[in-house]
Amino acid sequence: MSNTKVRGTVHVIEDTKSFGQKGFRKRLVVLEQQNGRFANYVPLEFTNDACDAVDELKLGDEVDVTYRLSGRKWQKDPTSEVKYFLSAEAMGFNKVGAGKAGQSDDDLNDVFSQAAADDEGDAPF
Repeated sequence: MSNTKVRGTVHVIEDTKSFGQKGFRKRLVVLEQQNGRFANYVPLEFTNDACDAVDELKLGDEVDVTYRLSGRKWQKDPTSEVKYFLSAEAMGFNKVGAGKAGQSDDDLNDVFSQAAADDEGDAPF
């Protein structure tokens, strides 16, 4: 199974939800894509430790999300109907336009301001 990427604007960030006795965690992030006349909404599931990385996202951020498709089969009992479920499990993300994942433009501006202050008076001209 190979991973692929999707780009969009963060439209929804849900709270982390825990399931079962082992503490499986899941957090849904929905990306919005403008495809001409209609908007496309792509739900992506971040699981376990990846849920914490979502804290770096804000509504309106443009991101590239690496994901893999995951399918499941479910049947209540041998005589009941079989149902199939498909989900897009997020593996990681990069903010578009940011130098590193999770690093905002404000953080970069602080770095540049500090570098300029450190070099004050050292101009070669």
